[in-house]
Amino acid sequence: MTSGEPRALLADASRAWVRRAPWVVAFVLCAALLPTTIRVLDVTYEMGVGFASALAVAQTAPLLLAVVRPLRAWSVILTADVVGALALLAVDFDPRLPWPFPATVLVGYVGLSVALGLREPRRTLLLVWLTTAAVNVGLVFLAPHPTGAAGMLLTMLSGVALLVARALRERRDAQLRLAEQETISEAERGRRTLLEERARIARELHDVVAHHMSVITVQADTAAYRLDGVPPPAQDEFASIAATARASLGEMRRLLGVLRDEETPGELAPQPGPDQIGRLADATARAGVPVELAVQDVEVPETVGVTAYRIVQEALANVVRHAPGAPTRVGVAQDGTGAGARLVVLVVNGPPPGPPAAPLEDRGGGQGLVGMRERVRLAGGSLDVGPLPDGGFRVAARLPLLPE
Repeated sequence: MTSGEPRALLADASRAWVRRAPWVVAFVLCAALLPTTIRVLDVTYEMGVGFASALAVAQTAPLLLAVVRPLRAWSVILTADVVGALALLAVDFDPRLPWPFPATVLVGYVGLSVALGLREPRRTLLLVWLTTAAVNVGLVFLAPHPTGAAGMLLTMLSGVALLVARALRERRDAQLRLAEQETISEAERGRRTLLEERARIARELHDVVAHHMSVITVQADTAAYRLDGVPPPAQDEFASIAATARASLGEMRRLLGVLRDEETPGELAPQPGPDQIGRLADATARAGVPVELAVQDVEVPETVGVTAYRIVQEALANVVRHAPGAPTRVGVAQDGTGAGARLVVLVVNGPPPGPPAAPLEDRGGGQGLVGMRERVRLAGGSLDVGPLPDGGFRVAARLPLLPE
């Protein structure tokens, strides 16, 4: 017997009419067989309307239960059928009438067998059929008159119904497994394509970006030895360039490792946060951009801290590239308390001093702002970027400190 929460037959079908079909069939059978069985038992077999009605209800009403629990309905209906067959022994009915089961009983039992075949495992179906056959054999010995093959008709019809229903169920299960395998195969193909694309991107990054970063690091490290008469301020500048290039190269290598192997463990070193924004400001100031910094000491989740750091990093890089020398203000502070608390990140630069100069980069662009928006969206915050009337630029982000 099956266990767990009862579910209707075909409840997992994708089409609504298929899910409703078992209930419709059970209701039609019950509505058609109940009055017919009462009339057959009362008028044809002369059993008496009272007993015939009670017996008819016991033989047909459980067909509705068979939609959810067919095995339990089978135990009730089989018992009622046996009681009806034994009750007919006390009635003087026409020997030409079928016994032990009238035609209405056969129809209901075949419908019940179909429900069993669609739900129960093979072993249960075998036990059901053997029990049905044993009951029929036992009743044959009690026959009030010769019955011929009519006594075993229920056994044969129920066996055929069980086999057909079980075959239909196994065919449907096989189709579902095939569809599942096709879905898995499609997902695996998509995953393989994704891994190949990630490997290609990693190769391109290594061959282009990582190579150039390595060259920059070597040139900056050796400039003081290769060039004669490099003043100390220039040596410090080269050392800063080399340190920045090495740090960027380290992050690039970690990124390449993630792209090449999706099983690569997460970064074990502390991720950058608001407490390291001062270093960004110092590096930007050395590049000729005066930075006014105001960072509030706020405890923030790691994800929010990394997002705030990357926003400031990208905004300052944009100032260096597109507005060299422009005075810049960087502010990081908490706004509000409790569930509505936000970390406000603000980077505002004015117009570059002197006459307009060509930006350091005049091709492409726009990907940094796209990356900002994606980071802010993943953190559940909002981002406002745009030019100012005086020719400057403003980047403002609001990041929730608590998960929404």
